[in-house]
Amino acid sequence: MGRLFVVELVGKAYLCGFCKTPVALTDDLLYKSFACDEGKAFFFRNVVNITFEAEEERLLTTGMHTVQDICCSCCVQSLGWKYVAAHNNNQKYKEGKFILIRSKIMEEGEQDFEARAISSNGESEEVADNSSLEVHLSSSDGENAWQRRLDEDGANNFQVIWTVL
Repeated sequence: MGRLFVVELVGKAYLCGFCKTPVALTDDLLYKSFACDEGKAFFFRNVVNITFEAEEERLLTTGMHTVQDICCSCCVQSLGWKYVAAHNNNQKYKEGKFILIRSKIMEEGEQDFEARAISSNGESEEVADNSSLEVHLSSSDGENAWQRRLDEDGANNFQVIWTVL
């Protein structure tokens, strides 16, 4: 195997969510409102520190496209794809651009947390969307204890335990 060279980015960057290798500058982010089978996706003009899989034809929400899956060059985790060709004229603007799946990248400086909610009866629940939590710091026991109140019925109190990964 050859030596791996990693491009260091100057400026605020998005990182591989698995190994923290820089993959794109925030200045290269074009749109945040894309969606894919795996959830939210970001549309970039340029990415670095990636490897390309073979080209393939793929039927996406906006029609047929020729794409190449892209992986982190350090940890080889799949991060998204490159639009090689669009078969519809109104999709040609995507050609040569990249999709990075939001759940597989992180913004530089963003903490990597795993959140679980523990109900008052001791049952554990995964917290899927941390941004929707109403969070209050509680220091009654001197530890970092977090609580949220579910607004659905107002009766459920949960303690959310944050673990830095």
